[in-house]
Amino acid sequence: MRISFGHTLFLIQKHIVSNVESVFFKRNYAAHNLSLGKKGKLGKKVGPTSTKRLLPVETDVNKLLTFVCGSNIYKEGKDVEIKPDSEYPNWLWDIRTGPLPPLEEMDKNTKAYWRRLRRMGMQRHNKLAKLRRF
Repeated sequence: MRISFGHTLFLIQKHIVSNVESVFFKRNYAAHNLSLGKKGKLGKKVGPTSTKRLLPVETDVNKLLTFVCGSNIYKEGKDVEIKPDSEYPNWLWDIRTGPLPPLEEMDKNTKAYWRRLRRMGMQRHNKLAKLRRF
């Protein structure tokens, strides 16, 4: 059977369009109303509502001074008891809990120094790149 050139193009275009439409309908790109549950304004889907669960806060001063409140993750048992300072290792009291030391105070022979220097350089570069117009 002979098909003219124009007719063949028409069949190919129709085939491509029908495939594209089937992809859209399969993936719901072009569907108008997908919501099956409750509808909010303008027919938009409303998600499930959840209530915020409030955790109990310990207010007993004696318990706060003798136990690590919230350390027990199990239903049974009790929180960890706080021991005297002599029971803990000495290095624990030397841990830095404040802000990071300035770069000048850090040792240049450590990996932490070079990582911080690299990070500061990248931050500076990104800030300067934001200021460029194009």
